Amino acid sequence: MGKFSRKKFFKGLAIGTISLPFVLRGLSGKSVSQQSSANIITQKKYKWKMVTTWPPNFPILGEGCQRFAEWVNVMSGRRIEIKVFGGGELVPPLESFDAVRNGAAELASSAAYYWAGKIPAAQFFAAVPFGMNAQQINAWLYSGGGLQLWEELYADYNLFPMAGGNTGVQMGGWFNKEINTLSDFKGLKMRMPGLGGKVLEKAGGAPVLLAGSELYTGLERGIIDATEWIGPFHDYMMGFHQIARYYYVNGWHEPGTVLEIIMNKSVMDELPDDLKAIVKTAAYRLNHWTLSEIEAQNSIYLNKLINEENVSIRTFSRDILDTLRDYAKDAINDLVASDQNAQKVYASYSQFQKNISHWSDNSERMYF
Repeated sequence: MGKFSRKKFFKGLAIGTISLPFVLRGLSGKSVSQQSSANIITQKKYKWKMVTTWPPNFPILGEGCQRFAEWVNVMSGRRIEIKVFGGGELVPPLESFDAVRNGAAELASSAAYYWAGKIPAAQFFAAVPFGMNAQQINAWLYSGGGLQLWEELYADYNLFPMAGGNTGVQMGGWFNKEINTLSDFKGLKMRMPGLGGKVLEKAGGAPVLLAGSELYTGLERGIIDATEWIGPFHDYMMGFHQIARYYYVNGWHEPGTVLEIIMNKSVMDELPDDLKAIVKTAAYRLNHWTLSEIEAQNSIYLNKLINEENVSIRTFSRDILDTLRDYAKDAINDLVASDQNAQKVYASYSQFQKNISHWSDNSERMYF
């Protein structure tokens, strides 16, 4: 080989680059770049509706939906346009599942335990009392077979699920009386969805399912005696500290709650492969952005609640937590015994939790 000449190399590269469109002109006389532009213009465009179970313009959760819509729009080269509707703007918050299933909307943002009455096993894809935290459940979903099970479960309902956020460890809830013994739960009307509600019921309480937009009024008017929601940031924004005296920090019922993006499966199946990948990638990004944002804000607003609002922080006793843990096992066993899909999903969930808990005992826990 002759001596390498940078001057000749870049000169040849420039000539080749300039001449390439002319060499590759087709019979139409258009260059490849012109043809590509024409293809983009003529490609099918989609206009979708996205409904949510969150109040309109709700911080982080609603904001995340807007970000998701923007990401999809940009990555798709403006081929997909998504209009986001807060809960109640297009359909009632807890009717998002049926709206997407029946094609009234293409997408929804929600949490799977809201659909326990339709798909009991769906609760394992939201939150399990004393279950896995956000890091662990993401590992199960993405690397432990959880997503595949979720897709199989929703397929019969013409839905395609994707993880679309995680709240991290939630707080134990807002109360107007202290919970010193298990008997303090008896007769307590408390907003608590999913398996956590079943545990509360076994403790003598009365679980109530309310949408987020109804919680403040429900607590203020005595429709419920207590409520859990998410964590310090969102609880502060909802104003619960203005109408409830005690804030319990042990979020035993939801140690890492998954939020979902559900999509009409027929719509997803008809998309070209590149757009399918874009939608899934945007959901993946949303999942991690939501957890990061909530963690950052919770660290700020817990201090605000304590130092500026003088909120009284409480913890459940060890005896209460141990009993609730036993009730959680009973509630899960009841569900698994009554539903074949729940049995299949929980077999995967529980085995993964067992393995990853052993790992965390020998990794993160060693620092505490």
